[in-house]
Amino acid sequence: MTLPSAENPVQPMLAKAVTSVPEPDSVEGGLRYEPKWDGFRGLVYFDGTDVEIGSRGSKMLTRYFPELVAAFAEQLPGPCVLDGEIIVRRPTDDTGDNAPGERLDWEALSQRIHPAASRVEQLSVATPAAFVAFDLLRFEDRDLTDLPFDDRRAALETLAESLADPLFLSQTTLDVDEARRWLEQFEGAGLDGVVAKPRTAPYAPGKRTMLKAKHHRTADVVAIGYRVHKSGSGVGSLLLGLFDGDEVRQVGGVSAFSDVRRQELVAELEPLVVRDADGRPVVGQGERSRFSSGRDTTFVPLRPERVLEVRYDQMEGDRFRHTVQFERWRPDRFASSCTFDQLEVPAAYDLGRVLQ
Repeated sequence: MTLPSAENPVQPMLAKAVTSVPEPDSVEGGLRYEPKWDGFRGLVYFDGTDVEIGSRGSKMLTRYFPELVAAFAEQLPGPCVLDGEIIVRRPTDDTGDNAPGERLDWEALSQRIHPAASRVEQLSVATPAAFVAFDLLRFEDRDLTDLPFDDRRAALETLAESLADPLFLSQTTLDVDEARRWLEQFEGAGLDGVVAKPRTAPYAPGKRTMLKAKHHRTADVVAIGYRVHKSGSGVGSLLLGLFDGDEVRQVGGVSAFSDVRRQELVAELEPLVVRDADGRPVVGQGERSRFSSGRDTTFVPLRPERVLEVRYDQMEGDRFRHTVQFERWRPDRFASSCTFDQLEVPAAYDLGRVLQ
């Protein structure tokens, strides 16, 4: 038997989306629930001396989180492989009935992936990361992946007795009503939803055997531009905006149109294309980030007049946290009515209470 290790990495077990927190008896053997953390998935390999941190896609993250490497080496009681989430916390003055407190900070976490060693070291002090463990795949010389999740969880709880900040054990519950409260309450701390795990199932690398319930909301937004599809023809994605007074601010994008629909949208949006004094389409330049790399960020600006409804899960600052999904066009709405006021803001909640 070959044990999971940095030399023999494991593909993380995945989750498929469901519309609501499922009943415990909806899966044979029952379900155990836990918060869905909004960070970087991390597989931690510790051989007793050295630490490696792998990502969901098997990219090594070790060099970006030296403070976690030090914590793992100091606190872990023996060679092991942990599955969990890397997060960054930030203080907040608004936590409802328990201020001040903390919430997750995705922007600070994303900044941690930096090519310069000096910057990595600086950020490890300025915005230190934490790790939330939710599964144990190996301990000492024993492979635990074939064990039921309840057994792996029991072994993880024993191991976690030696852990302290910045290493945490994720909460779990067998109570579906409590899990549904988590879905609502924990969003205020920046969490992403609730995960339901089959209690009797082994660890299934690369398989979507877990279930995830996330937040979904709708908003009416304005089409403010489009990017040409990577094929060179048709609309690849629409750029979305909301009015802030008289100003329109970009808040995200929507894509996933069919081949036929991409071509239709070019013709439909043609009357809204912004043109210069000679009648030629103006070319807009989008924002660049470390994630865009060499990707073409130019776009065709549109007059902010056409309204569409989209589904989204949560906001990060004044932008949609993830790519949103197209619902329908809203010809009944005036563009100027599409403001930030319509967005649902979750009640604040202290992240510290989730990490307890």
